[in-house]
Amino acid sequence: MYRDLPPLTWLRAFEASARLLSFTAAAHELNLTQAAISKHVKSLELRLKRQLFIRHPRSLEMTKWAEAYLPKVQDSLQRLSRGTREVFGSTQGDVLTIRCAISFLVNVLSEKIPKFLADHPDQKIRIISSVWVDAFDHEAYDFDIQYGTGTFPGAKSYRLSYEKITPVCAPSRAETLKHPEQLSTERLIHVQGYQDGWGTWLNAANLQGVDHGLGLQVDNSLAAYELAAQDAGIALGRSSLVANDLETGRLVAPFEFTQEIEEGFFLLEPLTSTTRADAAAFAKWLLNELQ
Repeated sequence: MYRDLPPLTWLRAFEASARLLSFTAAAHELNLTQAAISKHVKSLELRLKRQLFIRHPRSLEMTKWAEAYLPKVQDSLQRLSRGTREVFGSTQGDVLTIRCAISFLVNVLSEKIPKFLADHPDQKIRIISSVWVDAFDHEAYDFDIQYGTGTFPGAKSYRLSYEKITPVCAPSRAETLKHPEQLSTERLIHVQGYQDGWGTWLNAANLQGVDHGLGLQVDNSLAAYELAAQDAGIALGRSSLVANDLETGRLVAPFEFTQEIEEGFFLLEPLTSTTRADAAAFAKWLLNELQ
């Protein structure tokens, strides 16, 4: 597929030489010897079967082929550089990388992050969203925000939320729900992966006649709450995730009964490695925000 593409080292040597019109200056910029730059450019000329530079004793002059080729090479290198930064950040160590459960990211963290950036305008942050709970990869992430009971192998954990669960639904649906027993005829929306689900709430509410195994299943809370807001069924709200929707009236909690659960969101950091100063500052700030 890329049979005609010259080696990247040749292209970088050509781009720097053409931009600076000097093999010596290009060598200094790329931390190579002048002989190496000259050799790379010569190899590129042989590959392309075209002369790219007219070599003068103390300078270079681009040929028409080089003038036509330079903007193409620069555009490609810039695209590659941008793509690398978008996916991997800039350099390891100067970007604070956080993996975060997508429901927490959208409903909680996105509201808090602007405050942190206002106080730390030079801090570079990269957030990777996740749906399923995977082992904390401390080589890839500085922090991980996961949902669970607080026990995460290979990581120190700090609680970010204490959860209560209660049914939530669209306002129009709430108008028809007067008693919890009516749930026996309603479609329940289930989120896979949670330890405490509909069964926990129904048992605590002493509702034995509701079959909590039936209904609509999704893999994340965002989808569950959107479906509930569109009146596709009734979801089980977790206090930290539905607070904004309840405040705006997008969702309604039709019953007063809530049940406290052990699960919650936790901030994870590596068990053994030393936390960087900027990472420690972020962790302290986030814990204070979510006291």
